[in-house]
Amino acid sequence: MKRLLILLALVVIVALPFVLRPKRESAARVDDTLAIVTPHNEAIRYEFGRGFAEWYQARTGRTVAIDWRVIGGTSEIARFLEGEYVAAFDNHWRNTLRKPWSAEIQAGFHNGRLPADASAIVKEARAAFLASNVSCGIDLFFGGGTFDFERQAGAGRLVDSGVVKAHPDWFSEAIIPRRAGGEDYWHRDGLWMGAVLSSYGIIFNRDALQRLGIEREPTQWTDLADPRLIGEVGLADPTKSGSVAKAFENIIQQQMQRRLHALQANAGATSALEIEARAVREGWMEGIKLLQRIGANSRYFTDSSQKPPIDVAAGNCAVGLCIDFYGRQQQEAVRRRDRSDRIGYVSPPGGSVASVDPIGLLRGAKNREIAVLFIEYVMSMEGQKLWNFKPGTLGGPERFALRRLPVRRDFYTQTEWKGLLSDPDETPYEQKDPLVYREAWTGRLFREMAFVIRVMCQDTHPELVAAWRAILAAPEPARAQALAVLQDLEIINYERMNGEIRRAMGSKNKVDEILMAKQLGQALRANYARAERIARGGI
Repeated sequence: MKRLLILLALVVIVALPFVLRPKRESAARVDDTLAIVTPHNEAIRYEFGRGFAEWYQARTGRTVAIDWRVIGGTSEIARFLEGEYVAAFDNHWRNTLRKPWSAEIQAGFHNGRLPADASAIVKEARAAFLASNVSCGIDLFFGGGTFDFERQAGAGRLVDSGVVKAHPDWFSEAIIPRRAGGEDYWHRDGLWMGAVLSSYGIIFNRDALQRLGIEREPTQWTDLADPRLIGEVGLADPTKSGSVAKAFENIIQQQMQRRLHALQANAGATSALEIEARAVREGWMEGIKLLQRIGANSRYFTDSSQKPPIDVAAGNCAVGLCIDFYGRQQQEAVRRRDRSDRIGYVSPPGGSVASVDPIGLLRGAKNREIAVLFIEYVMSMEGQKLWNFKPGTLGGPERFALRRLPVRRDFYTQTEWKGLLSDPDETPYEQKDPLVYREAWTGRLFREMAFVIRVMCQDTHPELVAAWRAILAAPEPARAQALAVLQDLEIINYERMNGEIRRAMGSKNKVDEILMAKQLGQALRANYARAERIARGGI
């Protein structure tokens, strides 16, 4: 009897998720289907799947089901798309065009920046791919960052959906500007368009801050370097999370912008170009030093950018760095579950650019017409309401408060909606002293930046934390001397980032990148060990 009860309990545990899962429209019982690959969470998938199905049926009289392909984050999606298109074009090249395949063709047909001296066969393959309708078996790419979509567009995997041309009034300065805050909001050729805004900020646990004796809630990135937060900051690996890498880039750009304003105020006869160059160099170093101190406070560097907000909500960390909607959704979940206001979220004023999460039509989409309608729905006011209307409101989400900021500027002028919004006070297009992203400053160093931050803070984390703890416990003047050694980061200064480090990262031989990581790691560990010795009274 005891064994039977145990077996019965196991059956119930296994069966329960299937019994309680929400009902979904079977693809066999609908008129149309649409395949979408996305990093978006279940709440977004549910609300946009439901909302589009209702909108589509009202518009066409037909039913539709979305086949969501959830592979992982944008890095995993990028690898998947590349593999599928390589296989599809390989088949097209061999069996349709009757041409021999080679490693040279495989490397070149999706290279959007083929050198002028590329071989004739590679140029022919590139032209053949762009003229083809080869498919990866998926219709749309929905969600991610502009960096990821630019890479897909450059490779030729995204095609013009025609939505920009069909709705010129939407894609205008009054509704969705071409650029804002230095960021692109839609592709110049219509290959992708921003569906929703994203920014970055700090999620914090008020109970944990009180436990640590911190009375003032964080408002700026520098607050994450507060020595009282040692071991209490949740961070993600910037080489695994594009959103966290973008947040780190914003932190550096803010320091560059502040330095530029300070130098401009005392410019004298110095030329504007010289001032900017100096501001970029010095701002880079200030930003890297700030990130090092934040990294020294970190509890961990996780592979998943969703983990820090969860841990802050659970009280395992006092603060965390995250993308805005992760922070707001955890705040919402705690408020709904515990009726508690213990979780807060803030996007530092002037410290984060509002960038976009795009949507784009994939080459060879089998359900092109339906995919175009989905894009139109997402970009229409009906679709935009789902991002920030409260659940249960007319035109809003059914079950989940998505707590995201719509991309349409005219959304924020509808004063009669204020009581229907989850975040009625958010006005992303009306920030005071906003951060203006300048791609020329750090854009081409995005991957290199993530790499050096990982080496500086994550690969050397035990040594960094040991030195930081010793410095915080040391008396003056040893404390100041040790801190100066810890923050001697000339090995990753702006000039070296653009030279030796960038060359190693761009090398075709991956060993060069590994050797660079080893060289930097050894030098930084030596600095950290020396800083710890000085702090403890040694030499």
